Amino acid sequence: MAGTVPYDANPAYPPVGDQVRQGWAAVVGELPAGPAVLSLDGPGILDWAAAVSGLDAALRDAGRTVRTVDVRDSFAPWEKIVALTESPALPDDPDFATLASQELADLFDELPAVTPSPSELVVVFGPGAAFVRHDALWYVDLPKRYAEAAVQAGTGRNLGQPEEGAGAGTTRRLFYLDWPILDRHRDAVAGHIDRWFDLQDTLQPASLSGESLRSTAAALATRPFRTRPTFNTTSWGGHWAQNELELNTSARNTAVGYELIAPESGVLLGVEPGGQVEVPFQLLVSQQPVDVLGPQVHERFGTSFPIRFDYLDTVGGGSLSVHCHPRSDYMREVFGWPYTQHETYYILVTAEDRQVYLGLHDGVDIEAFHARAHAADAHGEPFDIEDFVQTFPATQHQLFLIPAGTPHGSGEGNVVLEVSATPYLYSLRFYDWLRSDAEQRQRPVHVSHAFANLDARRQGAAVREQLVQSPRLLRTAPGGWSEELLGAAPDMFFDVRRMVIPAGQVAVDDTEGRFHVLNVVEGDGVMVEPRGSLGHRLAYAETMVVPAAVGAYRLRALGTGQVRVVKSLVTATT
Repeated sequence: MAGTVPYDANPAYPPVGDQVRQGWAAVVGELPAGPAVLSLDGPGILDWAAAVSGLDAALRDAGRTVRTVDVRDSFAPWEKIVALTESPALPDDPDFATLASQELADLFDELPAVTPSPSELVVVFGPGAAFVRHDALWYVDLPKRYAEAAVQAGTGRNLGQPEEGAGAGTTRRLFYLDWPILDRHRDAVAGHIDRWFDLQDTLQPASLSGESLRSTAAALATRPFRTRPTFNTTSWGGHWAQNELELNTSARNTAVGYELIAPESGVLLGVEPGGQVEVPFQLLVSQQPVDVLGPQVHERFGTSFPIRFDYLDTVGGGSLSVHCHPRSDYMREVFGWPYTQHETYYILVTAEDRQVYLGLHDGVDIEAFHARAHAADAHGEPFDIEDFVQTFPATQHQLFLIPAGTPHGSGEGNVVLEVSATPYLYSLRFYDWLRSDAEQRQRPVHVSHAFANLDARRQGAAVREQLVQSPRLLRTAPGGWSEELLGAAPDMFFDVRRMVIPAGQVAVDDTEGRFHVLNVVEGDGVMVEPRGSLGHRLAYAETMVVPAAVGAYRLRALGTGQVRVVKSLVTATT
């Protein structure tokens, strides 16, 4: 059951060595005097006109002579960029693209040569401005949720796309091409950034010195911390997070809760009312990969944080699509991601007669299944998905394992805590109930991809025996606390476990060189207490990263009732 300690929607951490500054005027005095070049780098989706206008005004008020150069004018022609980033394995796919392997520098024809005149400050701005010889480098950022919203609204353009003559931006390019290219560039220049800006408020941007940013990343890598949660809306979304966590109360629903999804999650630095900057979680990992991930996990996954926690909220909404995720070879060879999207469903909230779709019926006619799925997609012909896919009762606190290729989906009326591998944009739908999106278009279904990845072994009794496991006791202690293994499978590189801590008791744990991710699924929560450090509260429904460098820590139960904490960690690094 839920606890009484309120959910914190804006966890924040004080920066190390500096404070957050507000506005352009507060920081322009840091720039070199005399002739100089300032490179103002950042993502393509940013409102560059507003950013440069605000900076220019502050500089002129400070008595500087300013000239601006838009590095985006040096992008290669759009047709060349499209050809360079095309996906040979997916040439005409409307929804997916092979993950971009190009570098941002590849998208330029020739960079501008910039020489400031005496007493002039030249501001070179746009994605890739860091490539121009400069005397100072500032990075202006906007969380990715803004980019997705702008593209979906038809106002955002893709990386290198001109304002005129190239059509609208697409989420296909944004997700699979723009973001990987820009993330690599951002992480590569992070060690040289002189100041980091959060431009959620273009008039009064919040900023932090680059030195403080890097020092704070190093400090967070040795202590437990949370990322800033966000919730998206979809056609099937429910209202649990609105009603129980009081989040996004004005939105039409709270479907997908991004508790910890490395490519999009951010960490808030700075304590109100002094101002805050939101920094990409993945940037912090790239700065301190060994301390965050652990040496063995880093060796296998590089700087990719390989586990994600999110919520699927269908309470008062609709059932998810029945879909699967790419198998390892397909994910690598077609989509370009080095590891695949194994998942688990932990049933956090449910009601009577709710269900989970999982696996095929014994002896299923896959050709008939394919024909019905194709007819639904192509001709709008409904069918009963339960003729082909099994259902299981959505029992509270049950874990369902979902290896790649397994058909699955949550029914209406559940809150699923999804503990999964990090790739998160590859839901290959068999059937989506002929549902329409916000523009009243039938939502995309990916019949060819889905059946190419369907694992026919996941059928009949084997599904219950292998994928619906009972908890197994791993350890217990005299105080009554215990640790259970909820689910593990040979195909999957991570385990899902659960700490059960009676009221007033303290459980002990140790990362042993591999990060942990925690989520409170019952009770008021815990104080997470690393050895020799201050504790960090973790309340019901909140998610926390415990970096590998933390080592030994304790979980002190809060409140008057039992507390249960789901824990996941990488167990296979080969």
